[in-house]
Amino acid sequence: MLYLDHAATTPVKPEALKAAWPYLTEEYGNPSSVHESGLRAKAALNWARETCADFLGANPEEIYFTSGATEANNLAIQGIALANPRGRHIVSSPTEHEAVLQALRFLERVHGFEVTLLPVAVDGSIRAEDLRAALRPDTTLATLMVANNEIGTIHPIAEFADIAAEFGVPFHTDSVQAVGWLPLDVSALGVQALSISGHKFGAPKGSGLLYLKAGVEAEPLIHGGGQEGGLRSGTQNVAWAVAIGVALQTLVNNASEVAAVTADFIAAVLTEFPTSSLTGADPTSGKRHPAIASFTFNGLNGETLLLELENAGVTCSSGSACAAGSDEPSHVLKALGLAEDTCRTAVRFSFGHDASSEQAEQALTALRTAMRRLG
Repeated sequence: MLYLDHAATTPVKPEALKAAWPYLTEEYGNPSSVHESGLRAKAALNWARETCADFLGANPEEIYFTSGATEANNLAIQGIALANPRGRHIVSSPTEHEAVLQALRFLERVHGFEVTLLPVAVDGSIRAEDLRAALRPDTTLATLMVANNEIGTIHPIAEFADIAAEFGVPFHTDSVQAVGWLPLDVSALGVQALSISGHKFGAPKGSGLLYLKAGVEAEPLIHGGGQEGGLRSGTQNVAWAVAIGVALQTLVNNASEVAAVTADFIAAVLTEFPTSSLTGADPTSGKRHPAIASFTFNGLNGETLLLELENAGVTCSSGSACAAGSDEPSHVLKALGLAEDTCRTAVRFSFGHDASSEQAEQALTALRTAMRRLG
């Protein structure tokens, strides 16, 4: 079976699991304890924090370990919004991950915030001038993702963050799909907060982190013993923190090679299957994720096509794994202006760092077989 759903999750790297294993077994000390076992755990946690900080061009004290990007997104959005005295207005986009959108809806519903969702073009892109026009004196936060998890469109985060800075507005970015594929130096991006999910790049599920720039205030969501600088209480998961650090250290830098495979695959699908349409930015635009190829197939049911593709030996998805099983069409595709029936025909192929022309050809063969079976 060929696995082409890396945007949903990736296999755990053996190196990350091996590094984490001691902290699940004999090195079981609590990093808050002051005896020898606890100090060894604390040293491992410090190593992980420093490693993650180096990867992002941040300082170790700006790294906060979480249970994943959903928690990190909520901590950044709710935490900054509730701590910032500027006002109760937030700017975002309708194509953000549900972890962002639901956090915004919570702030609207419970705390009376006003949220402006920026218009998106048919390829999912956002105009800088629309962001500028949406910012106000009472805007307390802007949050926009680096790369869309469903359609692969990349946003110019450094440009957006610069605009927000002109207004004195903190900027948060969900960078889940960018790790290992796109540059993520926080100084170059100019962001004040950035979220990462470990299972998207070879660390275990349930691992993640938030970068929060020093000096940016945030209210904690979880209260307790004051771990993670008081921002995220609870005994730290040392094993998973170490796994994230090792996974980041062992990332393969081959985004351009994978992008070429993906672009060729996209071109072949669009040429060979007349009912197909690409969703998201064109590969030649420089605004598309190197590993995501997403389509709609007019007249077909996307879930049925996925089953036939799996029967033909290829595993992929219709979009966000977090929405799998829902009868609702993709909120991302709806935001692009696609009809609900069209949204339900979506299929996303997402390659890993081992992508090859042979994998692309295998996926095309499976697609041919699936299409024949569906008539």
